[in-house]
Amino acid sequence: MSKFYGAIEAGGTKFNCIIASSPTEIVDEARFSTTSPEETIGTVLSFFKKHAPLAAIGIACFGPLDLNPRSPAFGSITTTPKPGWSNTDIRGLIQRGMDLPVSIDTDVNAAAIAEGRWGACQGLDTFVYFTIGTGIGGGVVANGQPLHGLVHPELGHIVLKHDHQLDSYSGFCPYHADCFEGLACGPAMHQRWGQPAERLPSDHPAWDLEASYIGQALQSTICTLSPERIVLGGGVMQQFQLFPLIRQKTQTYLNHYVQSPAILERIDEYIVPPGLGTRSGVLGALALAQFPTY
Repeated sequence: MSKFYGAIEAGGTKFNCIIASSPTEIVDEARFSTTSPEETIGTVLSFFKKHAPLAAIGIACFGPLDLNPRSPAFGSITTTPKPGWSNTDIRGLIQRGMDLPVSIDTDVNAAAIAEGRWGACQGLDTFVYFTIGTGIGGGVVANGQPLHGLVHPELGHIVLKHDHQLDSYSGFCPYHADCFEGLACGPAMHQRWGQPAERLPSDHPAWDLEASYIGQALQSTICTLSPERIVLGGGVMQQFQLFPLIRQKTQTYLNHYVQSPAILERIDEYIVPPGLGTRSGVLGALALAQFPTY
């Protein structure tokens, strides 16, 4: 008999919860807005309690998170700009509410795990998943394990070259202004161009600038982490005309320094959309429940 697991994709705007035994056997799903921690987690618990017993629960969560198992705050959201959610012990609240094993990781690390297990990175040991949307984040799997370290990767906050004459926009990030997220996230595009990214025509100059910023970030990622593949997801990346531009910009910024056929000859297979489409995050939470990394 199949075991069933709970999976939570916890976003700053929406929570997505599923009950599943595998990516192809999902028996129920619920989506709801992220409000206060008390209300949102109460809704999550009510959904899962309808389906008890479950074997375990996985959480793919917005951050920053405390992912040190030895920390008293393990599993907590820390200094998030999401109002009301700083220092929320999301893992502990779910664990105590359900009396089940609960695993947690960042939403992007979880998405990377899912892409490695079921999606575009199957058979690879080291790869990166970026989400480029309301915010920008990067999840890293290195030698088959999600990368944590001091806290966890914050690839959305790396510094890019910002030519203020070419792009006078000051940046969206409340911490760093014109970091990667500050220059290239969806809200930054909206503020810079006066309309949401999805409304911009495919030949708008916004896309060349966006590809330049993403290409810079990928050049730094390739030189720092040497991933075997990079997956680009998130709402902005639903504009598929970006992929050829990003691949070309990445090659330009690397300037033949990394001498790998994957980049020089097969870049269409190296920088790719998610194999799991928009499901990478929630299926990553499922993978955390089934195959805990702690």
